[in-house]
Amino acid sequence: MTVDPIDLPLLIEAEALEPLLKHPQLLIVDLSKKQLYFRCHVPGAIHLDFPTLMGGASPAPGLLPSEERLTALFSAIGLTPDTHVVAYDDEGGGWAGRLLWTLEVIGHKHYSYLNGGIHAWVKRRMELQSEEMHPTPSEYTVTLDLAASVDKQYLMDNFDRDDLVVWDARSLQEHTGEKVLTPRAGHVPGAAHYEWTTAMDQMDALRIRDLEVIREELAQRGITADKEIITHCQTHHRSGFTYLLGRILGFENIKAYPGSWSEWGNDPNTPIEMSDI
Repeated sequence: MTVDPIDLPLLIEAEALEPLLKHPQLLIVDLSKKQLYFRCHVPGAIHLDFPTLMGGASPAPGLLPSEERLTALFSAIGLTPDTHVVAYDDEGGGWAGRLLWTLEVIGHKHYSYLNGGIHAWVKRRMELQSEEMHPTPSEYTVTLDLAASVDKQYLMDNFDRDDLVVWDARSLQEHTGEKVLTPRAGHVPGAAHYEWTTAMDQMDALRIRDLEVIREELAQRGITADKEIITHCQTHHRSGFTYLLGRILGFENIKAYPGSWSEWGNDPNTPIEMSDI
């Protein structure tokens, strides 16, 4: 049977997703905490444990898993080349963004983010499900396309370019060096700070705030579409959301540094700046 292709925007609202829940090409992935998933989730959503998206090795646990591990992961959840993935979580988009960035780096371009995640779904009184959903496994072979990713050496060689900006998504205390999570604290010299939750509307179920207001806030920090933008946090979890946000804003040249500060701050040879804002 021929199935009409599904074409969804990168940012999808609960009201737009609800009538499509039974579309055969749709795979809804819940990256919330497991106990919340078993209490309530979007009907048909499968659960994915977010640690499976990370390599997990010290000192840079945020690096990608191997192609073999990613092949096993995406086969287990039933991904196919025609699948459209809708991801959400319970924290405003960090883990969902990490999944969607991972899809990008394996060359899978069909994906969306449910704006506000489970909080927005509940607030809008959509149907909920508590039964665990089991995906039908597939045979999906992963080949990495790292155009949306940079490594430590690339960042060391390019961080001071005038046409490049480093977007630090960590807390202000981590950025300035007041909060120390690695042997060396601070930030990449010249990095722009815009903490990941700043773009979330705390009064409206963690949905993304007005995009033009966010665009102006980022521009005031030097984060603009005409530059190469590299975003990071501590392990490329929080910056999963800022990468996604950049894509939603139309930043075509945004990339993520998955090694993030856990790798940078553990290397005695990386340049570091400590300052107040």
